[in-house]
Amino acid sequence: MTKKVHPYIPNTVPEVQNQMLKEIGAESIMELYSCIPEELQLKEDMKIPEALTEYGLRRHIEGLLSKNISTNEYLNFLGAGCWQHFVPAVCDEVNQRSEFLTAYAGEPYEDHGRFQALFEYQSLVAELVDMDVVNVPTFDWGQAASTSIRMAARITGKKKVLLAKTVSPERAKIITNYGSPELEFEFIGFDKDSGLLDLADLKNKADGNTAAIYFENPSYLGFIESQGTEISEIAKAHGVILVVGVDPISLGVLAPPSHYGADIVCGDLQPLGMHMNFSGGQAGFIATRDEEKFIHEYPSRLFGIIPTVKEGEYGFGDVAYERTSFALREKGKESVGTQTALWGITAGVYLSLLGPNGMYELGQTIMQNSQYCVKKLNKISGVKGSLFTSPFFKEFIIDFNETGLSVETINARLREKKIFGGKDLSQEFPEFGQSALYCVTEVHTREDLDRLIEAIEEIVSN
Repeated sequence: MTKKVHPYIPNTVPEVQNQMLKEIGAESIMELYSCIPEELQLKEDMKIPEALTEYGLRRHIEGLLSKNISTNEYLNFLGAGCWQHFVPAVCDEVNQRSEFLTAYAGEPYEDHGRFQALFEYQSLVAELVDMDVVNVPTFDWGQAASTSIRMAARITGKKKVLLAKTVSPERAKIITNYGSPELEFEFIGFDKDSGLLDLADLKNKADGNTAAIYFENPSYLGFIESQGTEISEIAKAHGVILVVGVDPISLGVLAPPSHYGADIVCGDLQPLGMHMNFSGGQAGFIATRDEEKFIHEYPSRLFGIIPTVKEGEYGFGDVAYERTSFALREKGKESVGTQTALWGITAGVYLSLLGPNGMYELGQTIMQNSQYCVKKLNKISGVKGSLFTSPFFKEFIIDFNETGLSVETINARLREKKIFGGKDLSQEFPEFGQSALYCVTEVHTREDLDRLIEAIEEIVSN
């Protein structure tokens, strides 16, 4: 097959490609994609149609988009990593300002308050998680967790990483992919009744070769991990760095991971003022103590405040810029490109708007709503409102096994009633059978919850 040279795509000249492949010791370009899982590989032609006119293309795209159904039209109980929370209008008003409207962190010569806005964001998140240092946001929670774990591996010089089996399977794939091939990953089991981490399994697997232990609280499956102190003690006994992923909106009512021994805290900023954007409104954060060993392992930018040459005046800028891949280029510990700085500014606006009391009231409202929903669901014959015995925050697993219906069927019938049901867990956690992960937040009114409960009761009783 003749190779085509594209004038606007670099390195398509066969001789150049062959020279590059020889330099890195690869036989072919396809060898570079060998790590991509089989199920993600396209095995057929792409069937790219003839080019359309600009007007024709617009009509085609708008026709595709019109098939989407948003949460403005349907009542929504989906979560699992992208949650429906109320977004105050001021968040959109500020993040749409021209001096902020970019994903990049910016440079001093074109900064019009962005550095200060990011410094304020870092300060607010640091206060929320009770840590000292917070980075400019990464792409999402998956990248934040992956980078946190790689930071731990560089600090300890060890290769083994222990992951809770209740970590989001999608996030676990990102973590293992990001850590491969240097790091080795093992999963820690959990108690089938409570969902809590199996401490005996953790003790058996944690040793002197372990770099990090990673779990999430609240977990992907909704329950609150109440053994944080015990997990931390096991980690400290072996010199292991404890990394904890957290939903930041829960911290108005739950203790931050730093209070039970976490060395690195990470999570997703999406609940803090970001629209779901068809699952595209994600941004991850990383937080640590103000210790040199942690700061020098951050690959992403950090902003600080410092006096200028003019007395009484202060400026905002990069902290330890020389440690980043921007300064070190190919010798950097990790490569960092575009960052979701705009979402950091948005989260800063959200946190400054709510304040400590607002976050507390918000957390209380969410927990009251979710508890009410589960209590009502438990009254439906054949339905168990919460699979686990442990307390939960905004997400919980509904057990439909005794109804004789699949989650797929229940969700299809809910959609007929203009309701998005919970995420079907039968593929990710087949041991739960026909169970679904539901999410209830502050956006749900008592009438919304009653509507869901009545709909489920009608479906399972017919």
